[in-house]
Amino acid sequence: MLAQYWPILLFIGVAAGLGVVLLIIGMLAGPRRPAAIKLAPYECGFEAFEDARMRFDVRYYLLAILFIIFDLEIAFLFPWAVVFQHIGLVALIEMALFLLLLVVGFAYVWKKGALEWE
Repeated sequence: MLAQYWPILLFIGVAAGLGVVLLIIGMLAGPRRPAAIKLAPYECGFEAFEDARMRFDVRYYLLAILFIIFDLEIAFLFPWAVVFQHIGLVALIEMALFLLLLVVGFAYVWKKGALEWE
């Protein structure tokens, strides 16, 4: 039984070993020139003005999650559009229901004010 998985285990072992070897070579052969400017936190060109552990507004995370959800739902349209001529009327009705659900969800989020930043 193990003989069937031998190529997969070998591939995983070689990949992990190669990754470790490359990291070690990079640490040994790479330049080390630490300076105060290089070790300082990067704040988009500005001097650091607060603690690095300051809290983000929850609305930032909410907006990011909503973007991912709606972006992934829209991605379902592409495979459907490719085979649209072959799938028939039932699939058209199912996609219409899917889009209706997407629009209702978007309207709900908009009405709740989750898209408002201020």
